[in-house]
Amino acid sequence: MTQDTQIQTVEKLLLPLLTDDIFLVSLKVKPINNIKIYLDADSGLGIEKCIRINRALYKVMEEMGLYPDGDFSLEVSSPGIDEPLKLLRQYTKNIGRFVEVQTNSDLRHEGKLIAVDGENITIEYSEGKGKKAVTVQLEIPFSEIRQTKVQIKF
Repeated sequence: MTQDTQIQTVEKLLLPLLTDDIFLVSLKVKPINNIKIYLDADSGLGIEKCIRINRALYKVMEEMGLYPDGDFSLEVSSPGIDEPLKLLRQYTKNIGRFVEVQTNSDLRHEGKLIAVDGENITIEYSEGKGKKAVTVQLEIPFSEIRQTKVQIKF
């Protein structure tokens, strides 16, 4: 079974298990049949949901005999905070949080993600100090974004 076929088969088995607002971010199969699935949810994805989906998917894969000798491993998790945002739905979920956007021309912009539509994101940040500080809104087209990461502010 090719890697693409494995991915398609696992995805078909996984999708019915995604309840509520859980969605697939990415699915990878490494050469040693190590299957890594990253999920997210609009309301946040707790470890309990990952465990439930992992167990259900593992059971279905075993019953189907997808890997006849049980020669596979399965990891289901949410993308770590250091993982770049990949899907429009992830951007929408993170409105109101601080992000760092790296553009295709290697410029970096940091600010609060305040809006997302199908083609652009808008971030807001302050320029200048003290009384001279001005709030600036910058619209960045998705086509210009190399990667966006959520920033943790304390």
